[in-house]
Amino acid sequence: MGQVRTDIPVVINNKVYTLSGFEGEEYLQNIATYINGKIAECKTSEEYRRMNIEYQGVLLALNIADDYFKAKSKADETATDNSDKEQQLYELRHEVIESQIKHEAALKLVEEYKEQVNILQKRLVQLEAERDKK
Repeated sequence: MGQVRTDIPVVINNKVYTLSGFEGEEYLQNIATYINGKIAECKTSEEYRRMNIEYQGVLLALNIADDYFKAKSKADETATDNSDKEQQLYELRHEVIESQIKHEAALKLVEEYKEQVNILQKRLVQLEAERDKK
């Protein structure tokens, strides 16, 4: 089943526009709210209010592009950070596995030493018994 296209009327800068997309009504409304916020932010500047419509549009686009590049940079930084953390996690898992292998080898050695001690103790008992017979 294909995605459902959503068409909703929104008010941007006191004018009604129809936004269309597959993202859903709330998402599209959030876009309109964001654009209205950027316009309101630009309108706080006296210089912006004195510009002609074309320059206002360019300045608005520059402000939105600035937000985009800052968000993208932060996302890239987070992705790099996550990649570094994944590498660290991989290395830690590897160290844990190596430690488990060493631990198992050490336990095996302990068992082997116990067996050797038992054999030596039995041999000692035999030797003491032979000595006492003489």
